[in-house]
Amino acid sequence: MPVLTDQQRKFYETTLEVTRQEINDLKDQIDQELAKVKDRIADLQNAINASKQMYEAACTRLGVPNDLDDEGEGQD
Repeated sequence: MPVLTDQQRKFYETTLEVTRQEINDLKDQIDQELAKVKDRIADLQNAINASKQMYEAACTRLGVPNDLDDEGEGQD
């Protein structure tokens, strides 16, 4: 491996520092976006559960079987 000049060494050291920080910043952004997505999924799941309860109540009042009982099992 060729010997680096002081200027080249400084350049590569600076590059390491800058890119390491960029990578850490990007990881932080990914974590933030992932948290938002998880929150949104939880909200949607809660909405599904509320709608299923209303659907079940309507089926009961009408005296008809709940055709959604078997749908989506294991997704709650």
